[in-house]
Order: sequence, then C-alpha cells, then structure tokens
Amino acid sequence: MSHYNNNPLLLSIPESFESSRLLIRAPQWGDGAKLNEAVIESENELKPWMPWAQAMPTIQESEVVIRKSRSKYMDRSDLMLLLFLKDTGQLIGSSGLHRINWQARKFEIGYWARTAYSGQGFITEATNAISTFAINELEANRIEIRCDARNYRSARVAERLGFTLEGILRNEKCDVNGILRDTMVFAKVRGKEF
Repeated sequence: MSHYNNNPLLLSIPESFESSRLLIRAPQWGDGAKLNEAVIESENELKPWMPWAQAMPTIQESEVVIRKSRSKYMDRSDLMLLLFLKDTGQLIGSSGLHRINWQARKFEIGYWARTAYSGQGFITEATNAISTFAINELEANRIEIRCDARNYRSARVAERLGFTLEGILRNEKCDVNGILRDTMVFAKVRGKEF
C-alpha cells in the first residue's frame, strides 16, 4: 500500500470486515430505510450528544445521508461504517473513520448504538475491530476518539480498549444546546499502544 501514499483514491480499501458478532461494512445505496429506523428508535439517546439528531430524518433524508457517505467512502474523504448483527442482519449502529489525514495516517473513530442494542458491548467490539482495520489495512499512525467530557459511556469505550486520555480541551465546542463544553481526546499511536 505504501507506494500509493500520496493518493488515497488509489488505495484498495475493503468494503466490509467482521468481528465476532458483527458485519461492519461501508454504506450501500438502499441502506437509508434501515438507518432511519435505527436513528428514530434511538432518538432519546442520540439527541444529547449528536448535533445531526436534533430533528428526526425522513427515510428519504436518511437515504441521502447514505448516498453521500457512499461517495465519501469511494473518494476516501470519510469512511462511514454500518454495524450489522451477523446472526440476523439487523442494523445495530453506526461508526466509521472520520476527519482523516492521509499524510499523517490519522483517523478519528465515531460511534453510536441503536437503543435496543446499547450496553451489550457491541460498540466496544466494533471500535476494536475498526481500530484493527485502520492499523492493518490503512497503516494508521494515530487513532483518536473524541467525546463530550460528560458522555461517560463513550469515554468508557475508549478506556476499555486501552486508548490513552491525552487531554481535555476546555470550552472546545458548543454542545447541542449551544452551551460550551469540554472535549476528552483519547488516542492510540503507533509505537506506543500498537
């Protein structure tokens, strides 16, 4: 892969991979209805943390999100990943590698779980698999997890997986209500945690 370092479009990135319970894959046209169902079911858990979840989308709006995400996956600018239960095919959440810096091989993992499947270790499992994918397939040098300092559940995922809390950025962003909030920055870096 390294001889293509200067142009991520030339990277051959797998469309999917698996963990013990999950199929983790790039978005495909037609996934909008499944995504919409999961978002609407999870409204109460998403609203406090996700700016995009302040108004619930229509199925068409969710399909637009999927199609834009598919395009970004293909041009390597953002790698949204959907999480499906291998046993049933149920969409149980979304994750991905965002705010990519290909020169530095830096990626940020974001995630959310469908309400009915939260608290069962699926996000920890998915984040672990996605980290391994980034390290092995994308030659990651740095993987970050950033979260609102009040989002204990999100921070616990990073801690369980051995990410180092590098710092807390004070008054770094506004929350969904427009109030300044602190951001926890966790990371794993090549040569230290992997």
